[in-house]
Amino acid sequence: MSHRLTRRSFIQSAAAAGFGLPLIRTNAFASENDQLHVGCVGVGGKGWSDMMETAKSPHVTIQAICDIDDSAKHLGRAAEQFPKATKYSDWRTLLDKEKLDALIVSTPDHMHAPVALSAIQRGLHVYCQKPLTHTVREARVLSDAAKKAGVVTQMGNQIQAYAEYRSAVQLVHDGAIGKVKEVFSWQSGSPRWRIISDRPEGGDPVPKSVKWNNWLGVAPERPYKKEIYHPFNWRDWQDFSNGQLGDFGCHILDPVSMAIGLTAPTSITAEAPPINSETWTHSARVKYVFPGNERTAESTINLTWIDGPGHKPVKELAGIIDESKLPGAGSVLIGEKGSLLIPHVGVPKLLPEEKFVDYEKPELERLSHYVLWADACRGEGTTNSNFGYAGNLTETILLGTIAIRLRGTELKWDAAAQKLIGHAQAENLLSKPYRKEWAVAGLS
Repeated sequence: MSHRLTRRSFIQSAAAAGFGLPLIRTNAFASENDQLHVGCVGVGGKGWSDMMETAKSPHVTIQAICDIDDSAKHLGRAAEQFPKATKYSDWRTLLDKEKLDALIVSTPDHMHAPVALSAIQRGLHVYCQKPLTHTVREARVLSDAAKKAGVVTQMGNQIQAYAEYRSAVQLVHDGAIGKVKEVFSWQSGSPRWRIISDRPEGGDPVPKSVKWNNWLGVAPERPYKKEIYHPFNWRDWQDFSNGQLGDFGCHILDPVSMAIGLTAPTSITAEAPPINSETWTHSARVKYVFPGNERTAESTINLTWIDGPGHKPVKELAGIIDESKLPGAGSVLIGEKGSLLIPHVGVPKLLPEEKFVDYEKPELERLSHYVLWADACRGEGTTNSNFGYAGNLTETILLGTIAIRLRGTELKWDAAAQKLIGHAQAENLLSKPYRKEWAVAGLS
């Protein structure tokens, strides 16, 4: 039987599955006029599309915009698009001065937690880019704070709302491949942000358009270097990001996590090239062991993440799918009745294809992750990537990046106690110090 999943039934099924978060209006301003007044922190690059996609909702007013760079490609372009919005270069000033309902956080990863938590502490609904945070501890703090405040939250793994990823989840839930035995996920492209492999000496003059201290924020001080950090290549640096796994994991592992219902891993082990204290490796292989559940074949389930130029699980999937049919990025869930290929932003395929040629797949419509959040902020429906779900997914991914730093060591994770054992440095990597002037209560 073919399944037609509309926006309304998607919301209802998500809530029934426990993915949604109860909606609590925390700001009377929004409910009085049914218009959501939104502030945006970081409006260049991904921040631009986050802002523009959210603004497609007729119920959204972009009231304030903030960026450390007031050049034409950043704050300048946003100000042209939303001339009535108040401009800021410091998000702290924006939060102090503006009466908002919600905030979009689209900064580099190292600033996600301080900005998002500050907004939650003011009772604002929050949309935050992926990965939700820069450290494991920050993810837990944000998840707990959002739940306590009752605000509506959404992490920016926007592909979650696409028909492709949602249909993959439904296929597993419908039992198409039976119970899942093992998972392989990968991203085989080259990092687009890699320029150099260690910190350069000296510094360059800071452009007049850039507030460099504001860009560094909670991170340790370092000189500005042209094209090395801002606006894009920060993704390669440990002080600001979590490399390939941090960048792609929240997308690629999302349908896997939702399909199986993964909780927290109990052990993590990584194989990777030697790593310095500045940049991330070119490649890595991370093995996670998760507790099993009613959707897994055994009491535990292994998930292996692979990244690096040309790196795919070819040998591991021999006999399941031909190498020529493996996409550049995605996942394969190996089940008792068959397997499921989930390309990164592509139509899922049941394997072997000849066995499932007559299987009627779900028919779904593409939804907007952004509008779902805006609607939920106004009391219509729920969000699937709320900080409860997104916090757990982010913790999983960031535990993998810790394992990459401590390559070759099996790390044991006690999620309830937030304890990581197996290496003398492991506990220290769960959090990070903030610069004093950027301290945020509850995080630093």
